[in-house]
Amino acid sequence: MIELENVAYSYGFGSNELLADISLKLSPGSFHFLTGPSGAGKTTFLKLCYGALVPTAGRIQLFSEDLRVMSRDSIAMSRRRIGVVHQDCQFVDHLNVHDNISLPLNVVGDGQLADLSNLNDLLGWVGLTTRANAFPAELSGGERQRAALARAVVMSPDVILADEPTGNIDWEMSQRLLHLLVELNRMGKTVMVATHDMSLIRAAKALVQARVLRISNRRLQLAGADL
Repeated sequence: MIELENVAYSYGFGSNELLADISLKLSPGSFHFLTGPSGAGKTTFLKLCYGALVPTAGRIQLFSEDLRVMSRDSIAMSRRRIGVVHQDCQFVDHLNVHDNISLPLNVVGDGQLADLSNLNDLLGWVGLTTRANAFPAELSGGERQRAALARAVVMSPDVILADEPTGNIDWEMSQRLLHLLVELNRMGKTVMVATHDMSLIRAAKALVQARVLRISNRRLQLAGADL
């Protein structure tokens, strides 16, 4: 689905290499945790995985297509199959939760798919049915993250990438979000969660078989066997 082969990424020239010699294959239905200290390159790594950045060396394949030779339209089509939960989730302030979640469908011209019953089901799944008409400024941190997850999966992507999704919420809400991600994986989705929260990874042990990867000294290492 997504494959990185000897990938490196540098900001600018000289000694600004952030990632080096990274190889990884995200297989269908797999679950990965990505760890590493702040500034190690976790967010950059995820951006490479969904085509927001092009590697300075090596090769990335998105659904069997080489990122370097893909057209802008081809990248856009591939990214429809990848749902991203950003660390600092941004919403359109003048739209309510319902309309923010359905926004990706309208942007790509599939607004007709955003029928009321499907969106209501999705709102119910993330526990936001009663908050459908609330505006972003009225949401708690946990509600914002659940709304961000709903927006990321509204187009039924094959891959979900989550960047520190529990970084600004309490433990109880972190557990709730983890369960939603595990449920997506059980539905056959490929999931990668970037996190520095080892307690979250340990809590996943009873829920899902996952691989733990760590970015250290610019390289990707296997941090643990199957949880």
